[in-house]
Parts: sequence; structure tokens; C-alpha cells
Amino acid sequence: MAEKRIKLQARVSSNNPLAIKSVLERIVGDNGSIKQTADGFEVKAELKGKTARDLNRMLLSELRRVEKKTRLRTEWTFGGATEKFFDYAHKATVKAT
Repeated sequence: MAEKRIKLQARVSSNNPLAIKSVLERIVGDNGSIKQTADGFEVKAELKGKTARDLNRMLLSELRRVEKKTRLRTEWTFGGATEKFFDYAHKATVKAT
């Protein structure tokens, strides 16, 4: 399966936001933006990967290596559908009309 460019919108919260900021900056790089919020970060980016599930797992695993108590709410959009996740759990797939 070929890699696709998948759009990400995420809310990341953590007990130690400073620790996870460098991880977010490394993963997002020049492909998006990271905005600090009261409880963490808002991330908008476009990443390459095979599936939204794989990208979500990679992102949360990287963040939790640095800070175990990190929470991630994501929406991954590709090909007219948006997949929503809370941490590792897939919550919904919404098709564009």
C-alpha cells in the first residue's frame, strides 16, 4: 500500500506540555502548525503514512515515550472521509457529503 498525505487536526494535552512540545515539533516539522493552548497544544499538519490508524498510533506512541500521561484527540482526513480517534481508540469515520 502506497503512502498517502493525510491531514491532521489534533488536541494534545499532557501533565508535562514542555516535554512533548519538542516531539510535536520534530514530527510536524514544516508540514503544519503547533499552537499552545491552556491545557496543551492544537496541531494542524499534513503527514505521510499508509493509514490514519498507523499515523495515530505512531504519534501517540512517540508522545507517550516522553510523557506517559498524554492524551490525544485526532481527526485524520483523506479522500473525502475523516477518521476520529481518542488516544488509540477509533471513535468514528465521517464521510464528506
